Amino acid sequence: MGPPTSGNEHSRSSLRVVCFAYVRSVFQYAIIFWGNSMHAHQAFKLQKRVVMVMSDVGPRSSCRSLFRNINILPTACQYILSLMLIIVDNQKHFLANAYVHGLDTRNKNHLYLPLVHLCSKRCFILWGQSFNSLASNVQSYRNDRKRFKDKLCRYLIIHSFYSVT
Repeated sequence: MGPPTSGNEHSRSSLRVVCFAYVRSVFQYAIIFWGNSMHAHQAFKLQKRVVMVMSDVGPRSSCRSLFRNINILPTACQYILSLMLIIVDNQKHFLANAYVHGLDTRNKNHLYLPLVHLCSKRCFILWGQSFNSLASNVQSYRNDRKRFKDKLCRYLIIHSFYSVT
């Protein structure tokens, strides 16, 4: 049996379970489609309120450290994670720079991003740019989905980005 805990601590842990079970699942649902929309900011504001309630802080407190302490990804980070996992799962549809030009450069493992003028392909180019801007120690695990996801989650929790840009 562990050390005695206060009732307030029990309610926080229960709130965390509720947050992960309900709120996170709603946020994750189709985030690929709505994560970069103009309404994503409203979802992020709601998420910040939930984190403030979970942490029992006032409305003027900074939430960036609260997201880190609770290990919750802000909405923008959840969107980035979902996009990067799609790229990792569909690597066969992307070329590396080394394959295209055959030169041994420091960006040889980055995704090749051709110039595209079609709106339907432009989103894939933006996803590729996001992937190329990841830290190299995260990119290096792209052939191991589980480790890539773990490294990327840790990276995103540490940085707690509030926007996709």
